[in-house]
Amino acid sequence: MKIKKKYTFRSKRQIWRIIPTETNKLVIEEREPEKKQAYFICLQTESGKRIFKDFQHEEKFWVGIEAVYNDLIFFHSYLKPDMPGHKGILAFDIAEQEIKWENKDLTFLFQLNNLIYTYVQRFDSRNYYALKYETGEIEEDLGADSNKINKLRYEAVKNESSKDYLFPSIFFDDSSSSEQLISFFEKLKTEELISGRIEFILIDPLLLFCYHSSNSKNSMDIFLKAVDLNSGNYILEEKLVEETKLFLSDSFFVKSNLLFVLFGKSKLNVYELRN
Repeated sequence: MKIKKKYTFRSKRQIWRIIPTETNKLVIEEREPEKKQAYFICLQTESGKRIFKDFQHEEKFWVGIEAVYNDLIFFHSYLKPDMPGHKGILAFDIAEQEIKWENKDLTFLFQLNNLIYTYVQRFDSRNYYALKYETGEIEEDLGADSNKINKLRYEAVKNESSKDYLFPSIFFDDSSSSEQLISFFEKLKTEELISGRIEFILIDPLLLFCYHSSNSKNSMDIFLKAVDLNSGNYILEEKLVEETKLFLSDSFFVKSNLLFVLFGKSKLNVYELRN
């Protein structure tokens, strides 16, 4: 297997979240915590060509993304600043680069079969609604039927898990790991001053792995490497962070044949995996 870098995305802000869509788009959330500003950028996933940049919600900071579906980004606000509860839905059209609809009273739950499921909080219960995703119109009032909502949510989770994402696992030297992995990582630990855990994705025979290595400056460097387990040849070696005292995780993932790698907080590389 070969790995080829397709492009690099750099930002002066912190890259907060990376969302590849099913329509070859890459939505990136950036933040400036000290200025309390959040920005949203969209690229073509394969090429890195910019579709739009620096979109901001009316609420400049206390805002986030619930989901991206069929080129609509569903944003949420918060019940109160510094509190985790979500409220409100704003649907932003990637192609038209405009707000399609907004509902400030409902809260997003999940998306399933061209509908988005939402609720409004009553005094002692929730009232659930299914909305048409394109317009926000109410398709069905489900009342307080939480049993039906839970069944639909389970189906939505199954659909989401069937998408071709691969996220890192943590290596454990026990029966949950194959002898091949145990042997490889035990050898690595004799060659490197590894601190903390090792994260990996196995696309047999390709092994992608990330680890923290102690350095001579009383700090750590973070590396991502890729090795062909059949040949033992390394086909990618990247230093993601230099001289940190923090243990950082979730710096890489795979979707379809693309590898997404975050370098620190402000650089993203996208690679193509080829057989």
